[in-house]
Amino acid sequence: MADVAPTPQELPRPNRPRFFWPGGLSARLLTLTILFAVAAGACAVPPALASFEAKWLLDRTRAGELAAIAPDVAPDKKVSQAVATQLLEGAGVIRVAIQTDGMRRLVLGGPMLERQPYLVDLRAQDQLSWLAAPFQTLFGGAGGYVRVIAKPGIYRNAEFVEIVAPDAELRRDLGSYLWKLLFVAAVLTLGVGAVVYLSLNLFLVRPMQRITNAMERFRADPEDAGARVALSGRRDEIGRAEAELDRMQADLRVALNARARLAALGEAVAKINHDLKNMLTSAQIASERLAALKDPKVSQALPRLERALDRAVKLASGVLAYGKTQEAAPEPRGVRLAAAVAAAAEEARLAERHIGLKTAVAAAEQVSADPDQLHRILANLLRNAREAIEHQEVRPKPGRIEVTLARAGEVSVIRIADNGPGVPDRVRERLFQPFAGSGRPDSAGLGLAIAKELAQGHGGDLTLAATGPDGSVFELRLPGVPPPVPPAARRARKAPV
Repeated sequence: MADVAPTPQELPRPNRPRFFWPGGLSARLLTLTILFAVAAGACAVPPALASFEAKWLLDRTRAGELAAIAPDVAPDKKVSQAVATQLLEGAGVIRVAIQTDGMRRLVLGGPMLERQPYLVDLRAQDQLSWLAAPFQTLFGGAGGYVRVIAKPGIYRNAEFVEIVAPDAELRRDLGSYLWKLLFVAAVLTLGVGAVVYLSLNLFLVRPMQRITNAMERFRADPEDAGARVALSGRRDEIGRAEAELDRMQADLRVALNARARLAALGEAVAKINHDLKNMLTSAQIASERLAALKDPKVSQALPRLERALDRAVKLASGVLAYGKTQEAAPEPRGVRLAAAVAAAAEEARLAERHIGLKTAVAAAEQVSADPDQLHRILANLLRNAREAIEHQEVRPKPGRIEVTLARAGEVSVIRIADNGPGVPDRVRERLFQPFAGSGRPDSAGLGLAIAKELAQGHGGDLTLAATGPDGSVFELRLPGVPPPVPPAARRARKAPV
């Protein structure tokens, strides 16, 4: 196999440090881990703040309710202003009211408020207002007041307890708690994120990097022993990918070695072709001299010798033709099928061998194909059909080949049918394989293989549609349905030059 120098992008870099930022799996995994961890922390902060504020307000409500007991236990159900102020300051509120039997009663009251307090009802608070309350406290402005309504804890017969308190202390406590919460969330986020990132990187990213490196090194040098992926023995998708890559590399090495042997064989055949032709030429000259003799035994054996020489020349020429470089890309254009079939039939020598040809195709019908390659395909198919008819042990009726054209959507379907003996069962599976698809000992088995390769080069295909004792039908599918040749163009082609 010829050595091809790899480009700088293809050279393996096994010992070079690799950085997977910003497009590698590690970078994307790190980014996603950070985003998900921050999102999880952000989702946990509002409920925690709301719970803290609700507990803080409930504690203030209970403290105010406890302070409201003093007037009820006083001898005249009243306390002095100094005692009331002291009770309110101890509870951290400025007003306490209780509603009983539909009547709201101010138990302890302070001075007039400078600003209207905002309301927080702890009895029936929906989720949205519960989550929004801490942010209203934090960003509602300084010097505000909060009015809290809650279910009674001490006054069992009361309907609710109401307090009014300045929100400065709540804002301060809430801010302090927020910073602590953010610190704890950051620590947990970093810890959990690091564990998740390292775990995923260890179990997913690094094995994928090993597989990718093995694929890159194998592509650069299939003979490199270090390009083989090391099997980890895992039973998950990563382990299956490693096993499949290892099998694929082994299969490709075998295929490349076989290709190298075939290339060497082709070179050897090309080198001996000249000597083989000289030897065959000498043999043909000797056979001609033998033909000049009038010996009956020589005349009887000479045709057998000539057929052997013809088969040898045909086999050598076919092998060399198939061993050439890949076929050139086809240049499709509109080709009149009837004319192409007639030219291919002439090369296949159908008339000389008394094989009837029926072309059920109008003269104006066209197919889209490369003219030269279409001629080779049709010639190979007609020659194959002729040889199948000629090699019948018993020919009950004259040989006949019929060519038809059909349209299947945007595909032209050419059918070549013969009345030969059909394709043997042992040959059908390898019918289009080179050197293996012929069931006749005097054939190299290259005609159908070359025809199928040319058809696939057009984007179509060649298949055996039907076979049996009454004959075989091959279908040649070519993409495109060109319109028929206009009458004016046909008359111009028929005009004498």
